[in-house]
Amino acid sequence: MTTHWGQRAVALLIATFLLLFLVVPVVQVIFVAFQTPGTGTFTLVNFQDFFNTSLFREAFWNSLYVAAMSVLVATAFAMPLAYFTTRFEFRGAIVVQTLGIIPLIMPPFVGAVAMQLLFGSNGSINLLLDEWFGINIPFMEGLNGVIFVESIHYFPFILINLSASLNNIDRAMEESAQTLGASGLRLFRRIVFPLAMPGYIAGASLVFIKVFDDLGTPLLLNVNNLLAPQAYLRISSIGITDPMGYVISVILVGFSLLAMWVAALALRGKDYSTEQRGGGGLAKRQMRPWEKVLSYGVIAFILLLVLSPHIGLTLLSFGTIWSFSVLPDGYTIDHYQEVFAQSPQFITNTLLYASLAALIDVTIGTAIAYLVLRTKIAGREWLDYAAMAALAVPGVVLGIGYLRTFFGVPLPWSGQPLASWWVMLVIALSVRRLPYALRACTAALQQLSVALEEAAENLGAGKLATVRRIVVPLMVGGIIAGFVTSFATAAVELSATIMLVSRESDAPLAYGLYVFMQTAAGRGPGAALGMIAVLIVGVATYLSHRIIERGQRARGLADEY
Repeated sequence: MTTHWGQRAVALLIATFLLLFLVVPVVQVIFVAFQTPGTGTFTLVNFQDFFNTSLFREAFWNSLYVAAMSVLVATAFAMPLAYFTTRFEFRGAIVVQTLGIIPLIMPPFVGAVAMQLLFGSNGSINLLLDEWFGINIPFMEGLNGVIFVESIHYFPFILINLSASLNNIDRAMEESAQTLGASGLRLFRRIVFPLAMPGYIAGASLVFIKVFDDLGTPLLLNVNNLLAPQAYLRISSIGITDPMGYVISVILVGFSLLAMWVAALALRGKDYSTEQRGGGGLAKRQMRPWEKVLSYGVIAFILLLVLSPHIGLTLLSFGTIWSFSVLPDGYTIDHYQEVFAQSPQFITNTLLYASLAALIDVTIGTAIAYLVLRTKIAGREWLDYAAMAALAVPGVVLGIGYLRTFFGVPLPWSGQPLASWWVMLVIALSVRRLPYALRACTAALQQLSVALEEAAENLGAGKLATVRRIVVPLMVGGIIAGFVTSFATAAVELSATIMLVSRESDAPLAYGLYVFMQTAAGRGPGAALGMIAVLIVGVATYLSHRIIERGQRARGLADEY
């Protein structure tokens, strides 16, 4: 009985946390969007005013256009990389797949300025095109720039999921189609791609949601006629009483949910299963000499393009002056010295906030995983649903919800609004990244046999001792992987951060990047800070992969014995 009460107490604490810091803020945003200002009565006038305002209508259609076009461009980047490395005997396939994932390490808003210097109207590429051919291509003008940057950053979502699907296709299906005369593009269009559709749709829906909700990239590119920037600008300039910011937030959440629903609907009622265990992957064939030249050329071009933000940011971080020239005029380490000398709080705050947020995430994630998989508490599945619902809540919406919910609550020791306390920023980061840690912890517990716990209990160990001495140590690989993933993604979160930072002394690295990149003089130090962000996320990502691989090897050895 004591054990059951302890489990219920843990479930109640988690439910209270999710209710206070996820459900209530989002519900507040929704309620305000449907209320008449001043009276609080229900109304649809706010939405009518939204669609009657030309700026908001333009932002709405622009957001849909940018998200849809980003999916198409990202597909053009991902499709050749996934297909060539899975369909052919392709030397260097692992290197290509690894380099193709690197863009995820850099937040899109960090690479936006570097891409302006490379592809802008006066950037390196256009200067060369003007000198050689007398043309200037508007790669980075207006919405084109947002689409270009977002596509380069988020295309790995399609690459990862599509490659996995291609590797799981039963090669017998492809061979049967070839026997019946299908080959080349027809084979890909009629057989291969339809069978890989689950992976493609999963990746494409993620790209759509991420682009539709992104705030930092449009702001840094000075493109404000999109929904997320408009929500931020309305709240930051007019105040938390302005209903339009809340209306836009409801639309952002609605389209995130809609994208998930459409992705599920597209696959409903269709069978993509395979008779062969493990799929077997596509039947790889040797390429003819001209095919090798063509495929390597295409892949080299795509990789050079998608890695250009990293190249540009590196040059900018070491460059002295880079303006109206193909390359910087000279190179220096002064930008890094300036960052460490004048703005070290951005780095130390990030390490503190991201670490605390990740610790909260793995603690709650482990508890939810255990309650769902190992207990019979009524309603335990709703804890999982509520935690995963954070995926559908854009950072700017959560930030606005926190301002609305907690700004009027004073801190007892200072009288300052609760929403301005740095701890609230940590909580917002933890809520945003909780789904990542939860999935890692759930996967780790699913691979742990319940017989081990039963054996410990049969030997006299209590439930709490079993969890502490058996379950958690055996889950440590998944817990650490969840911690690292949450840490890496929280370290560069801008959308919620920019809404909740009230003092520069409390600001994390993402906010510092945004501030630095606002001026030409600050771009060098901003690029140096961006390289530090990339290093932090890159190291965390590498550690996560190593931990997962080590856990897989350990399970393999255990299975052998």
